[in-house]
Amino acid sequence: MTPKIICIANQKGGVGKTTTAVSLAHGLALKGKQVLLVDLDPQGQSATALGLHPEPGVFYLLTMGDTPHETTFIRSWIRSTGREGLSLIPGDQQTMAAQTVLNIQDRPVSSIRSTLLRFFKDDTHYILLDTAPSVGGIQERAVWASDLVIVPTATEFLSADGVGKVVKMMSILQHKKRWQGSLLGVLPTFYDEQTRESKATHETLRETFGDSLLAPIHRATLLRECAAEGQTIFEKEPTSRAAQEYQALVSLVLKF
Repeated sequence: MTPKIICIANQKGGVGKTTTAVSLAHGLALKGKQVLLVDLDPQGQSATALGLHPEPGVFYLLTMGDTPHETTFIRSWIRSTGREGLSLIPGDQQTMAAQTVLNIQDRPVSSIRSTLLRFFKDDTHYILLDTAPSVGGIQERAVWASDLVIVPTATEFLSADGVGKVVKMMSILQHKKRWQGSLLGVLPTFYDEQTRESKATHETLRETFGDSLLAPIHRATLLRECAAEGQTIFEKEPTSRAAQEYQALVSLVLKF
């Protein structure tokens, strides 16, 4: 089985990347899929959002080789989330050190996809990559590793600016680095139709990205509470609007 690799990326923080990664991962698992979530953010927020602790699993994933011994060691860092079908390779502040190692060793842009190949013989359907706003070349390598990229963006003027930077990076990777993946879509987050700025930004995004603009995720206190409580939206309030909106994203991903 060849898993589908999906990267959640934006070059600005605070736009809902981790919430999107965790919600999508759990939503796919609830549909009977085997999902591996890889936390490439040094803050380790994917682990926290799932009620786990940040750990240096990603550091070893990014810096070690592909011998059987190294693969066994890396697999020892895969954590059960307590949710059927959903596993996590956690990250922590050592992920920053991994960036230094990648630069010193001059690892190619394909290095993250290469290290993920060790999981292709598993019964994994999806590998999701939660990235930091900017960790040197890790985000670039994560995008290149992916078949599909989702770009969350808060519906405010400053946040939307980060979308263009990611899309430009993707274009460069396609034309200069032979990246075979594509943009699944731009995901508006923290949407509030009662706010003029939010509506205006959403309209600008629609004019810019057209059919690549996904249905928005509305601003919801529930989503903040989920992260604080180590629950996903499907556990905390499965009938809420936020859950339904993330379920729509899950349904879209399942079509690819």
